Amino acid sequence: MTQPIRVWMAPPGPNPWKVVLILEELHVPYEIVSIKFENIKTKPFIDLNPNGRVPAIEDPNTDLILWESGAIINYLIDQYDKSHVLSYDTLKEKHLCNQWLHFQTSGQGPYFGQAGWFTVLHSERLPSAVQRYQNEVRRIHGVLDGWLQRDGGGKQWLVGDKMTYADLAFATWNERSDAVLECAAEDKFRGFPHLQAWHERMTRRPSWRAAMDTRARLMDEQGLTWTGMPKDVRSMAEYEARIKAAQDGGADAE
Repeated sequence: MTQPIRVWMAPPGPNPWKVVLILEELHVPYEIVSIKFENIKTKPFIDLNPNGRVPAIEDPNTDLILWESGAIINYLIDQYDKSHVLSYDTLKEKHLCNQWLHFQTSGQGPYFGQAGWFTVLHSERLPSAVQRYQNEVRRIHGVLDGWLQRDGGGKQWLVGDKMTYADLAFATWNERSDAVLECAAEDKFRGFPHLQAWHERMTRRPSWRAAMDTRARLMDEQGLTWTGMPKDVRSMAEYEARIKAAQDGGADAE
């Protein structure tokens, strides 16, 4: 019997939920260890991931600790998708899926993350930085939309004729497009209809609803706003100052 995989996360960020979506789709049991942002770079989490980034997993079935969301997804597919529900066993399709996953982890995630930082969290408005990263978000939207409109706009998925882990990997960051582009939710894919239809095919799935319901509950438990900051904090600078004061106070008490 498969034991639950432990998923360590801070609930605001998109990357942990990529992993949860895969687990939900594969019906692999899991349990979430929800930690606060200020604890990501402290023990016990840095004993699992010395880089201090979420997610990380502990799999008691194989005695493996793993971090980096792309590496975790590859592992889950290799270990738990033997029937290829979210993958292929053919050479071409297998490597094309991996190609798109690499694009997500090296292209979409970092650029969307920087766009989010400079539009939402940075202490001062830097128009050149905001423009650069928002342009990158739109460029990546264009890459995805352009690929999906091939074959006369008949492509439903990135690879082959079914949804794979490569598709799901993009969903959580794409969902944040309105925040990083500073636009209304209904306008976040404006000009990219194939991208929008593809995204909505995934967000209508039970796995998405389950993951987002869990995220909402964990965010509420930690008293967080949509930005990931506590509800009584007005800026990232204030949040960082609060974290530092708590750490300094803890050090003084030792």
